Amino acid sequence: MGKEKFKRQGRKYKSVKDSWRKPKGGDSKMRKEKKGKPPLVKIGYRKPKSERGKHPSGYREVLVHNSNDLDEVDPETQAVRIASSVGKRKKMQILDEAKENGMKVLNPGKNRRDRNGSEDAEESSS
Repeated sequence: MGKEKFKRQGRKYKSVKDSWRKPKGGDSKMRKEKKGKPPLVKIGYRKPKSERGKHPSGYREVLVHNSNDLDEVDPETQAVRIASSVGKRKKMQILDEAKENGMKVLNPGKNRRDRNGSEDAEESSS
């Protein structure tokens, strides 16, 4: 499970944004913490300081736009997230280089080589 999202009436009305506002109404069921109403934000929902800002896998995310950015990544503590603006060819280069360096890639996507038959499969069929 992920972190709980605290909304007030965003799920009820389109006009209410998702940002949190403390319920302050005198008769507010949510402020009174009635059963069946959304939970209030409390300090107990906070993660330990060492876990904050990390991916659920335990790594810190590093956004990569090209293969040169991989030089600054520490494979022990950081994981690579390939930017959405990167095209297929450059993404394949980044994936290959990350694999050589033993880095974890958080968004590898569907590897086209595996799906369409790898280069090794073509050689063995000949």
